[in-house]
Amino acid sequence: MKYRKLGKTGLNVSVVGIGTWQFGGEWGLNYTQAEVDAILDRGRELGINLIDTAECYGDHLSESFIGDYLSRRNREDWLVATKFGHQFHERFTRTDRFEAEAVLQQLDASLKALKTDYIDLYQFHSGSDAAFDHDELWTLLDKQKQAGKILHLGTSIGSNDNLHQTEASSKVGSEAIQVVYNRLDRVPENRVFPSCERQGLGVLARVPLASGYLSGKYKPGAVFGETDVRHRHDPENTRRKLEEVEEIRRNELPEGVDMAQWALAWCLKNPIVSTVIPGCKNPAQVEANAAAAELEI
Repeated sequence: MKYRKLGKTGLNVSVVGIGTWQFGGEWGLNYTQAEVDAILDRGRELGINLIDTAECYGDHLSESFIGDYLSRRNREDWLVATKFGHQFHERFTRTDRFEAEAVLQQLDASLKALKTDYIDLYQFHSGSDAAFDHDELWTLLDKQKQAGKILHLGTSIGSNDNLHQTEASSKVGSEAIQVVYNRLDRVPENRVFPSCERQGLGVLARVPLASGYLSGKYKPGAVFGETDVRHRHDPENTRRKLEEVEEIRRNELPEGVDMAQWALAWCLKNPIVSTVIPGCKNPAQVEANAAAAELEI
């Protein structure tokens, strides 16, 4: 495994982390604690030290799996990143909750679910600019930092061209940007990444496998079940993406190289990217993801 600084947070993060939306039951599988343990244990064995989760991956369900795991392991081995701003109601249904009082409730609920006294990176979760611009919110979060509940603040931007929230990050004390970035979606290179570089912000590249389309497992015409969030994607857009993946396979993928590993390494060749946070369904996928750290492209 290799490591990079997460911008001015000073955190030394593995270049491959573990994304955990799947633990919330919206990617076609329901998990047991033993299955989560196996995934996280294998990640740790391979040198991965970053877990990214959120309050709304299930109703703190993903966080609860992680918290149960952490309660039986060394908490100091892991950097835990979670998010705030949404209330989960049922599969694929959430409402926004960015008011300061509501965020304090979410923070305490996340700490309880994660069975920890502190969160390494607490991220504004894909909210509107209006929600982001509330001074009361950031004043509250700064107080929680002073209280030791939060070590660092971050912003997970909903639109991968949200320059407003990126540019305002230093002003509100946010030290990292989480953004969709992958070989099929290079929009952040135009404006968001240059702003991150100017401010010294860390960058977490989410959806680095383009919702699995860059995993190499799916062909044009693939159909996803009703418990898989991808069944909600526009079918024509999905078809176009999978056709583009086939073009990439033919024209860019070196012979004998796994496509998913190549896609992660492709993100990491950009030095502004601190870490990629792909999801993984089992320990074998953790191993495949981790191998991208050694792949030079």
